[in-house]
Amino acid sequence: MLGSTHGTFTTDLRARVVACGEAPAAVVHGVTVAPGDRDVSGRPLHAPVPDLDRFFRPGSVAVVGASDTEGRPNTGITRQLLAWAERVGARLVPVHPTRTSVFGIDCVPSVSALTEPVDLAVLLVADPLPVIEELADTKVKFAVAFASGFAETGEAGAAAQERLAAAVRRSGIRLLGPNTNLNAFERFRDDLEGPAVALITQSGHQGRPVFTLQELGVRLSHWAPTGNEADLETSDFISYFAGLPEVGAIACYVEGLKDGRSFLLAADRAAREGVPVVAVKVGRTETGARTAASHTGKLTGADQVVDAAMRQYGVIRVDGLDQLQDTATLLARARRPQADGVVVYSISGGTGAHFADLATAAGLELPTLPQAKQDELHQWIPEYLSVSNPVDNGGHPVGDWRGRKIIDAILADPSVGVLICPITGPFPPMSDKLAQDLVDAAEATDKLVCVVWGSPVGTEDAYRTTLLGSSRVATFRTFGNCIGAVKAYLDHHRFTTGYRSPFDEAPRTPSPSFRKAQALMRPGRRLSEHAAKQLLRAYGIRVPREQLVTSAAAAVRAAGLVGYPVVMKASGAQLAHKTELGLVKVGLTSASQVRDAYRELTDIARYESIDLDGILVCQMVGRGVEMVVGVTRDDLFGPTVTVGLGGVLVEVLNDTAVRVPPFGEQEARSMLADLRGRALLEGVRGAPPADVDALVEVVLRVQRMALELDGDLAELDINPLMVLPRGQGAVALDALAVCR
Repeated sequence: MLGSTHGTFTTDLRARVVACGEAPAAVVHGVTVAPGDRDVSGRPLHAPVPDLDRFFRPGSVAVVGASDTEGRPNTGITRQLLAWAERVGARLVPVHPTRTSVFGIDCVPSVSALTEPVDLAVLLVADPLPVIEELADTKVKFAVAFASGFAETGEAGAAAQERLAAAVRRSGIRLLGPNTNLNAFERFRDDLEGPAVALITQSGHQGRPVFTLQELGVRLSHWAPTGNEADLETSDFISYFAGLPEVGAIACYVEGLKDGRSFLLAADRAAREGVPVVAVKVGRTETGARTAASHTGKLTGADQVVDAAMRQYGVIRVDGLDQLQDTATLLARARRPQADGVVVYSISGGTGAHFADLATAAGLELPTLPQAKQDELHQWIPEYLSVSNPVDNGGHPVGDWRGRKIIDAILADPSVGVLICPITGPFPPMSDKLAQDLVDAAEATDKLVCVVWGSPVGTEDAYRTTLLGSSRVATFRTFGNCIGAVKAYLDHHRFTTGYRSPFDEAPRTPSPSFRKAQALMRPGRRLSEHAAKQLLRAYGIRVPREQLVTSAAAAVRAAGLVGYPVVMKASGAQLAHKTELGLVKVGLTSASQVRDAYRELTDIARYESIDLDGILVCQMVGRGVEMVVGVTRDDLFGPTVTVGLGGVLVEVLNDTAVRVPPFGEQEARSMLADLRGRALLEGVRGAPPADVDALVEVVLRVQRMALELDGDLAELDINPLMVLPRGQGAVALDALAVCR
């Protein structure tokens, strides 16, 4: 874990910005969004930010169902809310139909009897729906529903939750829950300083380890237990927390996303503000996804899409709660890196080598220290020990000043941004002196100093007092968590430096291509290859020279115009896999071969009872790298764009990368970098490099198509897209399109 926050770790204060336009057009999550803030498909381009100040620090709180009868669950909750209200300076109003007072405070019989505005209503009732409907006539801003038995229980519960959500929308109240808990009303330590971690969890118990970081000196500012998210959702809290000056990082435990687009808008807002978002998102496996759905009643989404979407917007995805704690805390507190280089400083050559292997494999940069720096270090470290990086000191000096000199000299190198010292176990007095020297050196530098305290005991004074007592040293218990957190720290600052939101470049108005393409769409039907290629042409994507014919004579004439050799293919809306049925003929070089091929293709179609719109006579395209580019719809995020190795390799290797539009050229190129087979594009075994620029252009045109035809296009598959040698372009040899 990381040490206490008493000290000088700081982040830049960020002004709160509500990213909404001026001309009203629609209300999204209670916030007006202007026409200019919508993309070509009518979706918002900025995250609406609910004003949650009055939720977390209300002036008055109504507790519906309040009780002071010992032994009843509502009594314990009322007591906790009373203590919380006192801490935040709120007046508590008990609401109960038969009691005159609760804990000595006068009751009102119903919410309709409230005589003054209330900021927050806490509903301690089994069925919150009637209370929400009654609250509609009051000026209550927020409500919390603890009751369970909604979408987490199945279809009947989901229907009940939708009725509740509809009532909330009609009322104008913002609701937390149902199926939530008291985590928002916990006691937060107010004696801790520095940037804080704000916590969002859909399962309250899963946030408990992060909350208890306060006992190690890590400041926590808020906890939002979102439950089933009938109204307020994870995205709302990310957007709100990203604008708070005290929040240094946002830690999330997410079981299911209510709305993918809202999540991306919130992540985009956090990226604009430079606030890191670290998330555990369950559902990587089929079992995990099924369990998460049963818990929260929301879609989990295809995990590959979720993973890609998070990376697009800088959300740092981790697998475990221990990683969530360590990564969020480091990102909240560490200053911006001055360099990407990592140096490993170790008292053992074996430990240094082990750590260096793991760090390099994770993608950290371990630069070789300059010879002059190595010579300097050898003033205090024996010549026979390696100091190139890792730096092996053979045993940290205990009796004099040399240890601090070594650490200061390493940190002074301009290529070094992070120093990591793995201390695999306590070995007093050396480990004690090493810990103190690291803390002292960290106090004198703006660079990040990390320690891995490897002892499983964790009661040692060097750990509990020296390391955890420092706000300037980041202390971890495992190699893996340290490496992951440092990688996330460096990646986050690279990502947010000069961050340009993809939403800023999203098309606001349809292109001329859209109007051409829309005329080709056939609602609810699959397009033939010929029609699908016309769709590609409308968006400027190159296809082979070809003609659609309906007779053998016309096929011969078309071959002459296209130019031999030719390819002939059956074209029909029913056809998805032509090759398997023998409906593709390649390398035809004469009129007689064309006539024979025409008869054979039409005979097969008749035998298989396939309706054709004709036979395509196509140009033979030179050899290149076969790729696939496509569009599919994700349940959470809407249209997604996929690129990968094409032809038969798409099914054999499944080597693909996916992104959620909108995105620009840099993201399109990063998709190619994600492919295991990317070396094929660079040229292997004497093959020339492929025209990657042309491939990127196709990807960008396809994503424009996905955005503009969102309401019309269910699926697009360009396979193969033949990427020719550099400078020769890319040609869509086949295409499949399905209309919505």
